[in-house]
Amino acid sequence: MPFTPDWNKERLETLKSLFPDLFTVEGKLNTDELKKLIDPQSINETERYEFRWFGKSQAKRNAFTPSNATLVFDEKRSVNPDQAENLIIEGENLEVLKLLSSAYREKIKCIYIDPPYNTGKDFVYSDNFTQDKRAYWEDAGVTEEGVKIDTNTETDGRYHSNWLNMMYSRLLVARQLLKPDGVIFISIDDNEVHNLRKLCDEVFGIENFVCEFVWKSRQNKDNRAVTGASTDHEYIACYSKNCEYKALKGSQRKIEQYSNPDNDPRGDWASGNMVGLLPENLRPNCHYDLINPETNINYGKPKMGWRYDKNTMNWLIEEKRILWPSSPEGRPRRKVFLAELSDSFTGFSSIVGENIFTKDGTREVEELFGFRAFDFPKPTDLIKELIGQVVSEGEFLLDFFGGSGASGQALLNLNLQDNSNRKFILVQIPEATDEKSEAYKAGYKKISDITIERNKRVVEQILEEKKTQQLEIFKGQDSNKGLGFKVFKLTKSKFPRVEWTPEPDKSDAENIEALRKYITEKEAQLVTLFNRDELTTEILLKKGFNLNYTTAKQPQFEANEVYLAKDGNKEALICLDAPLSDKTVDYLKTHTDKVFICLERALDTTKKWNLKHYLGDKLQAF
Repeated sequence: MPFTPDWNKERLETLKSLFPDLFTVEGKLNTDELKKLIDPQSINETERYEFRWFGKSQAKRNAFTPSNATLVFDEKRSVNPDQAENLIIEGENLEVLKLLSSAYREKIKCIYIDPPYNTGKDFVYSDNFTQDKRAYWEDAGVTEEGVKIDTNTETDGRYHSNWLNMMYSRLLVARQLLKPDGVIFISIDDNEVHNLRKLCDEVFGIENFVCEFVWKSRQNKDNRAVTGASTDHEYIACYSKNCEYKALKGSQRKIEQYSNPDNDPRGDWASGNMVGLLPENLRPNCHYDLINPETNINYGKPKMGWRYDKNTMNWLIEEKRILWPSSPEGRPRRKVFLAELSDSFTGFSSIVGENIFTKDGTREVEELFGFRAFDFPKPTDLIKELIGQVVSEGEFLLDFFGGSGASGQALLNLNLQDNSNRKFILVQIPEATDEKSEAYKAGYKKISDITIERNKRVVEQILEEKKTQQLEIFKGQDSNKGLGFKVFKLTKSKFPRVEWTPEPDKSDAENIEALRKYITEKEAQLVTLFNRDELTTEILLKKGFNLNYTTAKQPQFEANEVYLAKDGNKEALICLDAPLSDKTVDYLKTHTDKVFICLERALDTTKKWNLKHYLGDKLQAF
């Protein structure tokens, strides 16, 4: 009998689509995980089929703990920043992902990452990068030395857990950045591929698994292998944000294979295989003798039968879609008409990067720098093959393990190939390069220096090629569009921080007075010492503006400096003066169409009441 809609089921599906990490791999709501959001102390752990490891709960808390850091524009290291929306961000990637999560939430079409493989050696992501931890800010904060390295050895007992904790928190935040039809690719080797799959099943949902691609990364066998088996391949795990969308375009059909030698009125065609795929006990209706009704030649039946049952085959015969061999030993084939194809793509093979090897990535870096600036970079043609399946005109690619910057070069080359303007965001921690390396000796003290320099050289190389070749395709248009990037650095918040502690040898009254004095001095710093542009970036970023915002001074405000900020999706008036003039307040009382952002200390009680009364939620005071 019919029932009314099952609203509970619908609500659970909605919850699962928003927060798949609250569900078990088998698709059931994990009530303990739900309780952790409300009251972490109330849970009682019970055994069930799930993926667990030491530190998992803390890694999840790390993911959803807000960041109070900020990003600062580095104009000196940027390249043609007015020509492109590409970004390279130097900083610890978990903090950076959190900062991007407001402005870029559900704005990223594709994520490609090549995270550090768990080899038991260098391991820089120990998640001690909060505002009050000195180690990161002193090593990256930035002294010129970069981030110190931890080691992750099998003997410490948490070999796999350490790697999983690092990946779990970052993937949880990264998922929020993907568009509903977004896709993530993760390069990985045998050490953690099994754990990565289970981890991604939890973060993205097992139903959103697309494929585990295999790449033959080594051209020649490794005869030094202790086991005797030469590991010549790596994997690329692929998940979609939502399986309701087609994740990959597929491979372009070879249209040149279609022709019309017999002048068939239905147009060009190619021959298609009709041999079946299943034995007779599994599909008996497809196992029969096939006879040409005009010649009575019997072609018998293949071992796996035919691809179609008798009714379908009779229809193909009547429609004259069968290509009959002259000999009974031949195999009849069918005509596949180009006009009847649903699209111009076929399935994308799970074997990727044919004839592309690790050595090709190394060669690319050596050609750009003149020496081996980075060990084992991914070849750009491999990355281009993957992202070309997903990223279209105007869409973003994110790589938060930027490394040598190969994904940036891959996207720039892909844009050049089809004259598009895809955009990238690369994030790389300022990890110190080895003092014995060629990169260090050449002046690249941090890996992030290599990330930036590589893409700078690629941009310069493309611009030079365009200039010398005078390509016809670029005439009559802005051929430099998209060729550049802005560099940002992760830094401490530009707002004054309370780092005062009471002195035990003073009275309560004396400590209170000392605190008041401290607060007054800190507030004064916000007025006299702050960098207006840096503070503007911090405020707008945390208000959901992307990093390609623009500002224009508004001449109608005479008593204060007020700017109109825009990023293509949203806009707001922003003023960092203190105090706010009565004239400015009066103007805003009669012009209430835009959000107005200002400093909390710029408002006295009367001004705040007036602005709140007229602007409502459009008043946003920091």
